[in-house]
Amino acid sequence: MGTLRFSFGTMGSGKSTLALQIHHNLATRELFGLLLTCLDREGQQVSSRLGVSAPAIHVSPELNIHELALKQWPLHYLVCDEVQFYTVEQIDQLARIVDEMEVDVYAFGLITDFRGLLFDGTKRMLEVADERVPLQVEARCWCGSRATHNARVVNDFIVYEGETVVVGDTVAPGEQKMFGDVVRYDLLCRRHFIAGDLGV
Repeated sequence: MGTLRFSFGTMGSGKSTLALQIHHNLATRELFGLLLTCLDREGQQVSSRLGVSAPAIHVSPELNIHELALKQWPLHYLVCDEVQFYTVEQIDQLARIVDEMEVDVYAFGLITDFRGLLFDGTKRMLEVADERVPLQVEARCWCGSRATHNARVVNDFIVYEGETVVVGDTVAPGEQKMFGDVVRYDLLCRRHFIAGDLGV
């Protein structure tokens, strides 16, 4: 019997690092599995801010993950990073893989977007996962409190409206703007997220 496990946390909580570790551990035991990601900051790979990475299958909105798993059979596991960006249908496909193929699925993702609202993929994952596991690495706000929100910062100001998916990174505040807006993400506690306070 397979298990659908959803591990979640904020940016900087070690999601991708743990995904890579699980994939490595299982692969070295001669188990065959797939590593998948969506909109990783480094492209078609799972990458950790610690500097480790591995090639991965990019999950486009059109990809049928269940059909992919059938084509790759026999399959022991899937490790799926950035599942907050998967479609609701793709999350259901992961559950179907667990139930029908008895394959373990290890899924990793963010809970909320830059507005503090659930991603569609996350919402569905919370609804269907067999196990929901908050990651133990607690990222911190600039004030030292536990970070609970991923704030989008555009030209050094927090924004609360816009497209749900805008790829950025955690570049330094005040970075020179050469060709348009500088978009980055910052970890904040709820109080400073609501106040729009970056502590600068």
